[in-house]
Amino acid sequence: MTQPIEDYALIGDLMTSALVGRDGSIDWLCLPRFDSAACFASLLGDKENGHWRIAPVGSPDGGRCTSRAYVDDTLVLESHWETEDGAFKVIDFMPQRDEAPDVVRVVEGISGQVAVRSTLRLRFDYGHVVPWVRRSDGDRVAVAGPDSAWLRSVPSVRTWGVGNSTRSEFTVGPGERVAFILTWHPSHEPRPEPCDPFEALEQSLADWREWSGRCRYDGPYREAVIRSLITLKALTYAPTGGICAAATTSLPEEIGGVRNWDYRYCWLRDSTLTLDALLATGYLEEARAWRRWLLRAVAGDPADLQIMYGIAGERRIPETDLPWLRGYAGSAPVRIGNAAVDQLQLDVYGEVLDSLFLARTNGLPTELHSWRIQLALLDFLERNWHRPDEGLWEVRGPRRHFTHSKVMAWVAADRAVRTLERDPSMPGEVERWRTMRDAVHREVCENAYDRERGTFTQYYGSRELDAATLLIPRVGFLPPDDPRVIGTVDAVRAELGSSGLVRRYSTEGASVDGLPGDEGAFLACSFWLADALHLTGREKEARDLFEKLLAVRSDVGLLAEEYDPVAGRQLGNFPQAFSHIGLVNTALVLSGESLSA
Repeated sequence: MTQPIEDYALIGDLMTSALVGRDGSIDWLCLPRFDSAACFASLLGDKENGHWRIAPVGSPDGGRCTSRAYVDDTLVLESHWETEDGAFKVIDFMPQRDEAPDVVRVVEGISGQVAVRSTLRLRFDYGHVVPWVRRSDGDRVAVAGPDSAWLRSVPSVRTWGVGNSTRSEFTVGPGERVAFILTWHPSHEPRPEPCDPFEALEQSLADWREWSGRCRYDGPYREAVIRSLITLKALTYAPTGGICAAATTSLPEEIGGVRNWDYRYCWLRDSTLTLDALLATGYLEEARAWRRWLLRAVAGDPADLQIMYGIAGERRIPETDLPWLRGYAGSAPVRIGNAAVDQLQLDVYGEVLDSLFLARTNGLPTELHSWRIQLALLDFLERNWHRPDEGLWEVRGPRRHFTHSKVMAWVAADRAVRTLERDPSMPGEVERWRTMRDAVHREVCENAYDRERGTFTQYYGSRELDAATLLIPRVGFLPPDDPRVIGTVDAVRAELGSSGLVRRYSTEGASVDGLPGDEGAFLACSFWLADALHLTGREKEARDLFEKLLAVRSDVGLLAEEYDPVAGRQLGNFPQAFSHIGLVNTALVLSGESLSA
């Protein structure tokens, strides 16, 4: 039985992550990195594609815990089970990594005497490879090709193999604890030093509490902001500072549809909004790390700038299908890699320059090589901004002159002008960039604005709308009180509105994205609408929408990419960084603390 996407919770160690369902099953885990092959892939298939469930003996498939929550401001998850025989809880977490990745699951009795079962099915290579499992000094070791994983328990409990799975059963009473530790390492290397699960638990709680305590936002939405910041931190690949767009691949934008993509990579489109969120809430080191990742990723020939990169800055992200996985709720194909990496999206040049401008004006020191990279990007954009592209939403239809792409070309020139005006000693031709900025602005206002309807459209000559035009006042292309801005906000809300939330664009008829099917309301765009309502003076409407969006979060405060307001369920990859960035930034906008508003 497929669990709703929002029934999963995230745990992770800042290099990879896992999804734990309300039924006590870990159904998604990639090792050793976010973008590695999954060893638990039942999220996109069935049990035989790998999972690890801990639940009361006799609990049926689909049986759910009584309640669950993260411990305070941490990424340590507690799931409580109440049965006729008593109660217990499972504490799930991944300690920050010393040598090897560990998944730790601590079962602790609360009342009575409860029989508990652990069922582990390891399936390497996205649920495709059944490992050979053997005993070793009382533990279990599973090996297949390059992968090896050890399972041990503290204290040791009876464990046996059945049906290509590893099963354990035991009884816990009040205060009794049994910990399971699953440790991965390359099969050609010796076994890592085992961790103490109970010491690791205390250290993980302390690490996350210390990190959360650094948040300087103290407004009315602090709980939601901290949970979103923790989620962003959990999606960060610590060695490089890159932030994954999501922990998963191929969770569908439409149940049963084909709009299923791999989001375990880093998108340049997220960069400015991510920096805004991190800088405004006091996470300067994370902001520095993200900027360093950004500069490493974009270094090179400006013509080769990509819209996304791997978590270490990798450029090659070939897309392929996994035919042995049926897809979440039958939503096929399951894809790994992302062919959109080869698209031309001119907006990313503006997003890079806007990010670095924001960092520079908010205390991160400028490096001369960084400015030279920006000048090279500007030189390329000056010669190419007239071209059509695939646009922000990575459409797989024809290239067009997307309004958002042109607006972000204006942003690139504008940030260069403002940089040189602030510091004339820096190299650059300020008049050259002023000329470009004025030309882009003039062309957008002439070709992308529908005077009859009083709104900016999705692309030149189009009657379709695009929620990305809600960013026009935020980036400074036009002031919030300009009638063209107000008209655009009203038109987007009226034509792309979905039960009070907002879709990215219309997918009806001959859709601009070249794909069949539909999708839900896009949560990041809905946060942009709240920002735009606030900026145009409609404070109450902005807060009402924000409260509505907070109610969409799961019981543990997580958001996917999209939401189906009719079915009342989340859609798309999960948890989605773009959605959580939107939440943080809208909370800052409503509190008057946003850096780029």
